[in-house]
Amino acid sequence: MSVTKTGKKARDVMHEGVQCIGEHETLRVAAEIMADLGVGALPICGDDDRLKGMITDRDIVIMCCAHGKDIDRTTAGELARGLVWVDADASLEEALFSMEEHHIKRLPVVARHRLVGIISEADLAKELPDTKLAEFVHRVYALD
Repeated sequence: MSVTKTGKKARDVMHEGVQCIGEHETLRVAAEIMADLGVGALPICGDDDRLKGMITDRDIVIMCCAHGKDIDRTTAGELARGLVWVDADASLEEALFSMEEHHIKRLPVVARHRLVGIISEADLAKELPDTKLAEFVHRVYALD
């Protein structure tokens, strides 16, 4: 993606106040938190308060419900997958590249080994010109 250099860092674009789900919490708790917050994804944090992965509402449906697993016994940590994140001081361009490369719509932002925020499509919509946002969306949703 050829993004015009904005000079902005991940921390300038992210939204703060991200709530984690504990790795030992059940998927029912994860789903309830998502419903309460009106979000479709949650970062998974370990007992050490460090990022372990991300879980989406789709993960719960596809990897748990569709396979007959018990939503009250399966933990968020069991579905933790693909730990992709960006440093808070990384450029916006680096964040976009990572999101495109991994085909993800939400990118955790980490500073000093701690989750400090997330960059989402909505955050990008505020920062990118419409043509660049459309190009990003096309690349993230494109199949390999």
